[in-house]
Amino acid sequence: MDGRAPRIKNRAPAAIQITAEQLLREAQERQESAFRAPKQRVEDFEELHEYRGRKRKEFEERIRRTRGSIKEWLQYANWEASQNEFARSRSVYERALDVDPRSIQIWLSYTEMELKNRNVQHSRNLFDRAVTLLPRVDQLWYKYVYLEELLQNVPGARQVFERWMKWEPDDKAWQAYIKMEERYGELDRASTIYERWIAVRPEPRVWVKWGKFEEERQRLDKAREVFQTALDFYGDDEEQVEKAQAVFSAFAKMETRLKEYERARVIYKFALARIPRSKSAGLYASYTRFEKQHGTRTTLESTVLGKRRIQYEEELSHDSKNYDVWFDYARLEEGAFGDLRSEGATTEEEETATGRVREIYERAVAQVPPGGEKRHWRRYIYLWLDYALFEEIETKDYVRARQIYQTAISLVPHKTFTFAKLWIMFAKFEIRRLDLSAARKIFGTAIGMCPKEKLFKGYIELETDLREFDRVRKLYEKYLEFDPANSSAWIKYAEIESQLEDFARTRAIFELGISQSPLSMPELLWKAYIDFEIEEGERETARSLYERLISLSGHVKVWISYALFEAEPIAVPRAMREEEEEDEDAEQKMVPGDLDRARQVFNRAYKELKSKGLKDERVALLEVWKTFEETHGTADDVAKVNGMMPIVSKKRHVDQETGQMVEDWELVFADDERENNPTSFKFLQMAHAWKSNQNKGGNDASKPIISAAPARSTSNHKDDNAASDIGSSDEEN
Repeated sequence: MDGRAPRIKNRAPAAIQITAEQLLREAQERQESAFRAPKQRVEDFEELHEYRGRKRKEFEERIRRTRGSIKEWLQYANWEASQNEFARSRSVYERALDVDPRSIQIWLSYTEMELKNRNVQHSRNLFDRAVTLLPRVDQLWYKYVYLEELLQNVPGARQVFERWMKWEPDDKAWQAYIKMEERYGELDRASTIYERWIAVRPEPRVWVKWGKFEEERQRLDKAREVFQTALDFYGDDEEQVEKAQAVFSAFAKMETRLKEYERARVIYKFALARIPRSKSAGLYASYTRFEKQHGTRTTLESTVLGKRRIQYEEELSHDSKNYDVWFDYARLEEGAFGDLRSEGATTEEEETATGRVREIYERAVAQVPPGGEKRHWRRYIYLWLDYALFEEIETKDYVRARQIYQTAISLVPHKTFTFAKLWIMFAKFEIRRLDLSAARKIFGTAIGMCPKEKLFKGYIELETDLREFDRVRKLYEKYLEFDPANSSAWIKYAEIESQLEDFARTRAIFELGISQSPLSMPELLWKAYIDFEIEEGERETARSLYERLISLSGHVKVWISYALFEAEPIAVPRAMREEEEEDEDAEQKMVPGDLDRARQVFNRAYKELKSKGLKDERVALLEVWKTFEETHGTADDVAKVNGMMPIVSKKRHVDQETGQMVEDWELVFADDERENNPTSFKFLQMAHAWKSNQNKGGNDASKPIISAAPARSTSNHKDDNAASDIGSSDEEN
């Protein structure tokens, strides 16, 4: 054989199957039993001496080879003890201690051997030697004390503790000493131990434990004395008071349990007044719970305020430029100030609250945004505005409010950007102080330094309210020099002149306005000019304006407005109205519209839009025209417009991108079809007449073909407003 596995020819399952469980069971049964050393029986003392000698020789040989192995020494000593050879066992232990006198394992095993064999005095001597040699090993001390207490030797245990305490062990040792004294009712001794403990380790938790101990034994004066001593020990230094928070909290809770609520409140306030808010969250939480249970509404609100102050301070420590937090913080302090004033607080308390609000605002405005982008300053500038309003409204300190406005204005980089609201509020502040010249000077400085639309509007509004119309005119002139493309400015200027009944100047302003190029939203200015002429009753002037606008734009909305204008009645000219003003009760006379002229405008518009190939605009015009004829015209007029309505038809064409045949909806007008395809149009007209005769008995054979299916356009309606058309016309001109 070449050592390879035999080749399996028959892979069919065996007739008898063997499970895994059966295999494991058989393997277990076939295992050979482990070798066991034969048991030796000692029949007489000679064999015993021989056995002991042989074992000792083996142990001696092993410890000779591995002298430093503690395990070998312990096995040897324990074997000697099992043979009741205690002297030999002690000898082995002593030899082991000579090898390693600081081995805790040897000492524990040695003492355990003596205790098992009831050699108490030997155990005491061993513990005494052990703690003398290893005084920092607490385990030896604990076992020594346990032995003495187990033997009811309380003075001996106390003596051991006293020896131990001279080494100033950790807190568990002191606590164990105190608990032993408590078990035997020696509470005064326990109190003395606490005092010694404090002298060794004056930490807050030790003071708290001592105070609770005195409280539990009903010595309340002593407990208060303990806490008071602790507070005197720590003093008034901020760091020390922060370290002693646990003492303050425990002292206040004890007074609360004793129903001395005022004492507890004083303790809490004393501590919180000396600890930074960001470091006293736990103490504040305890104080809040105390006030909720035992405080009044005022004290509870002040506690909640303190807690929220801590929360805001913590948030600001992470991000000092979070202006939303500064706003909330300032509102909190302003609310506290308002509550104090409404409750009739003393002058000193009001000054303290005012100082706290000012401190918050000063800290907030000191966080100047980085960079020169206006978006970073938007929230920040409102801090200055709120600060100034607080000084003006709440504290009535007008000099300070003026300084705040001036500081804010000097801080903003006006060459890059400005804030019109800041200038306007400063000017309004001066107006409230009855200093009109200062307000005008502020507006003038703002416009000269950084002209802006809101500044012009604010200054114009001020002068308008003061009825200083000459100043208003000058301001509008400056405004329009700054931004001549502003349609709303031209309109407002014209409205002012119209209100002053200087109509010649009004028309001149409108003419100057519409002559500007470019012009933002020119349709508004044209509409305002036309509405002005209509209001004045000047139909011819308004008509000429429409004609000028159509020549510039030609937008469908302009045509519709022109046509409806011709049909509507307007007031008589102002000159005729002034003659009839003597009769106030008489109704205002109106000049009726001209329907024929309106139809002419509709016809002109339709032809103009048709010449430009604007199908959707033609549909929009026909819809308005149809409504107009339904209101003012006859049935023939309505039928005429209906006959001009388009129908929607399918049109197939090849897509240039995909090369596939696609179907589109197309608007088909009767007059377009008649001009382009007169033969097919005649044929379609006759077919439609035949269809109409079939459906209605031949009564409508003479009806136009297109009237059967008037439809609106289903394509996207191009709702271009007149602004873009007029703007483009202005640029072309």
